[in-house]
Amino acid sequence: MAEEQAGRGGEPGRDAQGDTPAPPTPPASAAGTRDPRVTKGGPPAPPPLTKYSPLKRWLPLVILVCGALAAYFIYSRNKRELLGGLKTGAEQVKDILTGAPPRDPYAEAVLRLEEDRGEPAGRRASVEIPAELKQYGEARRFLAIQGAAAAEVGAKSPHDFAELAEAIRGGGTFVEVPRLGDSYVLYGVGLTATGALTHYDLKNRKVVPLFANVEELEATERGLVEERKRLSDALKEIEAGLKGLGRKERDARARLLADAAARKKDVAAVSEKEKLLAAYYGKPGAKGRERVGEQLFAEYAAIERLARDFGGRSYELRDPAQSREFQARMLSHVRPAALALLEELAAAYKSKFDRPLPVTSLVRTEEYQRLLRESGNPNAADVAPPPHTTGLAFDIYYRYMTAEEQEFVMGEIARLEGAGRVEALRELRDHYHVFVFAEGRPPDAEFVDRRLGKAAAGAKTEKTEKREPPEKKTTKSATKTAAKQTKPAAKSAKGRPGRKR
Repeated sequence: MAEEQAGRGGEPGRDAQGDTPAPPTPPASAAGTRDPRVTKGGPPAPPPLTKYSPLKRWLPLVILVCGALAAYFIYSRNKRELLGGLKTGAEQVKDILTGAPPRDPYAEAVLRLEEDRGEPAGRRASVEIPAELKQYGEARRFLAIQGAAAAEVGAKSPHDFAELAEAIRGGGTFVEVPRLGDSYVLYGVGLTATGALTHYDLKNRKVVPLFANVEELEATERGLVEERKRLSDALKEIEAGLKGLGRKERDARARLLADAAARKKDVAAVSEKEKLLAAYYGKPGAKGRERVGEQLFAEYAAIERLARDFGGRSYELRDPAQSREFQARMLSHVRPAALALLEELAAAYKSKFDRPLPVTSLVRTEEYQRLLRESGNPNAADVAPPPHTTGLAFDIYYRYMTAEEQEFVMGEIARLEGAGRVEALRELRDHYHVFVFAEGRPPDAEFVDRRLGKAAAGAKTEKTEKREPPEKKTTKSATKTAAKQTKPAAKSAKGRPGRKR
């Protein structure tokens, strides 16, 4: 009976008192060895934890649940403590846990300025335009004032990116305007930049490609020869196809004729590029091309020097995307006086409406001014010098502004103009053009008149200047109100002879 009870005491290796494993029987060779778990004169020590311990089994799950609860508690506690749209450390932890993308302050500023206000905005809003922002009766006076002011302070306009790069590296002339300031945001500045490295011949209105050395020049010329041959061979095939057509195959003939015309145009364009390079660098294979193109090689080197170290960052000019970004950053500069006034105006707007002031244009090169004009920008006047090339002008975009916002900004600009600090105009395409007088005063009136006299001799200047068309009012009553206010507004513009609509 005792043997039967011992045989039913439990599973092998288990103590009859419960689930605690029974100590294994020591081997015969170790019969005389003392069990370390047995204390002298006392009971056996507790057995060590094994894989069957409940605590070890549930510990990972407990840690996981506690971690999740802690993360949720941190997020819930801190999500209301956001100030000014900035992330707290708790929110960053939350983003990591949830996989949310990091916030982009610039993108948020753009969304803020583009936000729908729930009422007419831009040119759809009915606004009263101060006389200071209207065109003069003599439209040429507006540009003459800016030209005279630039001449008085010796503001030289950069012809191309090489000249602008040298001015930026020299320091003092231009200062960089950060893409996102405390109260403004650059909105599309340099958007038309192509990334192409070129020299602009202002006298002949020619855009000439720049190269690092003669080897790069010759490689480009070989590519043009191959391209011209390929296009010429394609043209010959088309002409051969035309000869094989019957008289009744009119549709096929029309298609081939159109293809032939396109190929001829392409061949002519390649030939023009070859002639342009030969005119500025010398004919292919000629001796002394390093000397002939010395100035152009030096211009490439000037751009490359800035690209290697532009405020601590380098740009690879042979990468089209990086080259475009590099040029857009170069165009994000103005003279110190212009930046100071921009920040003053933007701070007032931000304080009033809690939105960043959108700025769309800063300094331009003569070449970039031409590119804007050819791309369809009516505000890019063909005059000498274009105001933006002086680095003293910037444009504000009012397309998303309500009537209240527009009238506030125009009121601030009119106040600055009344104080003799700026010359301004409400332009086409939802822009305010602001030209800053570097010395804090307008140019001498006699100097302006002399420039007007010179401009009057050239009919071209008068034809190319743009006038602001009458504003379209949303209601008939608004139109009548504007008509009644036109003359009084013109009379209130002291020192602005003939400035009325």
